[in-house]
Amino acid sequence: MFWFSLVVLAWVLFFVLEGFDFGVGLLGPVLGRDDHERGAIVRTVGPFWDGNEVWLVAAVGITFAAFPDWYAALLSGLYLPLVALLLLLAVRGVALEFRGKGDGHRWRRRCDAALAASSAGIVLLWGALLAVFARGLALGPDGEVTGTGLGRSLAPLATAEAGLGALLALAAAVLLGATFLTLRTTGPVRRRARRTAVATALVTGGALLVTAAATGARGAAAGTAVCLGVALLARWRREVAAFAGAALGVAAAVAAVFTAGGDVVLASTLSDAWSLTRSGAVATDSTLRLLTVVGLVVLPGVLVYQAWSYWVFRRRIASERIPS
Repeated sequence: MFWFSLVVLAWVLFFVLEGFDFGVGLLGPVLGRDDHERGAIVRTVGPFWDGNEVWLVAAVGITFAAFPDWYAALLSGLYLPLVALLLLLAVRGVALEFRGKGDGHRWRRRCDAALAASSAGIVLLWGALLAVFARGLALGPDGEVTGTGLGRSLAPLATAEAGLGALLALAAAVLLGATFLTLRTTGPVRRRARRTAVATALVTGGALLVTAAATGARGAAAGTAVCLGVALLARWRREVAAFAGAALGVAAAVAAVFTAGGDVVLASTLSDAWSLTRSGAVATDSTLRLLTVVGLVVLPGVLVYQAWSYWVFRRRIASERIPS
């Protein structure tokens, strides 16, 4: 239970912290009217994005070490989408790092376009994969994903649940990115980001309200309340509270995906008896004891460093042109 809780925590931190990074990358060409404004938008995540990405490494590493059978089932059943994610993450990193290395507006606009496209692709894929995590995979009695060829890895994404998860993830990233920009910028970008946050929260809340009415899902109803609250807070210029509300909403949704099955960490769509449980996927006791020693040394240091970096780079970035 301790290590399952750490797995969930790592995934939650990744989706919340990288969520606003992806949202900022998506919104750069939309909210930035010129090269100066787009540069200001990119600089808001410059000190943080690579540190936030550490939580993906942590989440994958902890899952591999503490629950190797769970890791193996996910990797073997979803290898093509996961490879695509790695390639998109590489494109995003290159766009962020090399944007300021070339001269000329054309170079920077290409980097901004690559950043927006890769961020959108990453968000859509992760949203679809989260829906797959919640729905399950075609696990056989041996714990292996059944099927052969490309269909084995792509079929789980060709479902209505995966499509809905992708769209909700896109809305969540835009909302996180917009509320983050209201905290980190001044001038016209801040005003546009506030309007975007209000509009995105209202549209997403309305969509979730329709879903709740049609299906009776409690989660959709709770999501509607969160979105409406974020919309009001953003409109009232309660920027810290609006960002915190969006972050808590995303954190709760991700935690629900990983914990809704109870002891089942990955459901089998073929038979409930073949589902993968925590006790069935966990590593040996000696491995967990070693991991605990390492985790108690490493994880607090990572948390302290990240908190310190956010404090150091807490000042706003001006999107308006300031006369020299």
